[in-house]
Amino acid sequence: MLKQLTAIIEKEKDGYVALCPEVDVASQGNTIAEARSNLKEALELFFEMASPEEIDARLHDEVYVTHIEIAVG
Repeated sequence: MLKQLTAIIEKEKDGYVALCPEVDVASQGNTIAEARSNLKEALELFFEMASPEEIDARLHDEVYVTHIEIAVG
């Protein structure tokens, strides 16, 4: 079964951090592609090893990514 999940990738000092907000799983890598690949592997391991109860407790069905404009300073 295939499941489509969200990957948010953010630049940090020496690399990238990738987060899947649906299950709160994160990984990292030296490049965007590496961070994405490492997140995919971490997600596959999570779904393989987690109990059905843990998956149900952590899995959010709806995640929205958007921009918000605010005044700063």
